[in-house]
Amino acid sequence: MKTIDELLHEGVEGKRVFVRADLNVPLDGTTITDDGRIRAVVPTVEALARAGARVVVASHLGRPKGAPDPAFSLAPAATRLGELLGAEVAFATDTVGESARATVAGLADGQVAVIENLRFNAGETSKDDAERGAFADALASLADLYVGDGFGAVHRKHASVFDLPARLPHAAGYLIATEVGVLKKLTEDVQRPYAVVLGGSKVSDKLGVIDHLLERADRILIGGGMAYTFLKAQGHEVGSSLLQEDQIPAVLEYLKRAEDKGVEFVLPVDVVVSAQFPDLKSKAPTEHRTVPADAMPAGFMGLDNGPETNKLYASKLADAATVFWNGPMGVFEHPDYAEGTKAVAQALVDSPAFTVVGGGDSAAAVRTLGFDENAFGHISTGGGASLEYLEGKKLPGLVALED
Repeated sequence: MKTIDELLHEGVEGKRVFVRADLNVPLDGTTITDDGRIRAVVPTVEALARAGARVVVASHLGRPKGAPDPAFSLAPAATRLGELLGAEVAFATDTVGESARATVAGLADGQVAVIENLRFNAGETSKDDAERGAFADALASLADLYVGDGFGAVHRKHASVFDLPARLPHAAGYLIATEVGVLKKLTEDVQRPYAVVLGGSKVSDKLGVIDHLLERADRILIGGGMAYTFLKAQGHEVGSSLLQEDQIPAVLEYLKRAEDKGVEFVLPVDVVVSAQFPDLKSKAPTEHRTVPADAMPAGFMGLDNGPETNKLYASKLADAATVFWNGPMGVFEHPDYAEGTKAVAQALVDSPAFTVVGGGDSAAAVRTLGFDENAFGHISTGGGASLEYLEGKKLPGLVALED
């Protein structure tokens, strides 16, 4: 695929460049609680603006129902982008309507605008090719060139991700080029031992990537809510912990395949449990205790890895040459249940391995828990996109950028 450097070499001065970013940041009202995805697109936007382009930045945020919803406005993201750029960023209050057309028309060379949430238009996510195409046509009228840099959305067949690049000369931005380069290191030229840490709530979300990694990884460590389905599959009591009983047959198959292939599967040996889920707003202290993973009391739910598991996992990561981590080990948003996630993050920081934090909640956890982002090899901006790439799937947004 063409790179942004090639586009810049050809010249972008005076041209309207549509940058499909991923500004899908978490909000508390209108306050951004993690601006990592905005910071990730700054190098691409800065390079285009310095070269004299008229930059039109677009993104989705949240899941509005195909119509304007103030709760999902990109206005806070546009303000933050301007702060990071150190320059005023214009904001259009619609996607392809009067405000968008006027805002883009008002740009001078080197200036930047953000248009409103793309998902305020039903055409963005429509499964109907004609409806999606019509929205892509309208977006194309705002630009002369297209730069794809919203890695967190490349696994979606959406108008601005898949259809629009077909209508304009296109290139990959710096973020997408970096993300793809990192993922190739996890799939094509892997330094071993290769350890994978998978957490999060649902086994079903990770089945595809586990299936793929069983052919590639040397060691797979399981934590988070999904661990309890594995423990249940082994015949252990899991109390009121998160459980997907319908996935037990698949889990048993994977455990058997791992044994046959010599892939080490590592599960918690102790867990932190409580009789109730914690209040994540007040973060009030809770009653909790640590129990062996094979002796969980009925009526209690597992909410984090225990200290022995944390030591075990750190030891399993210490000699790795490559580590991929996706998904927290517990309810890290509450201080009583953050130690397991902290332990994995610290193990990656301490490791000489090439370490990749696979986006989503893992990336949020690293920042929330105060780790230096530069201490990791790479922190992805797209959890779902990273996982689907590792599953071996063709991602629509990357296919669209290929020449």
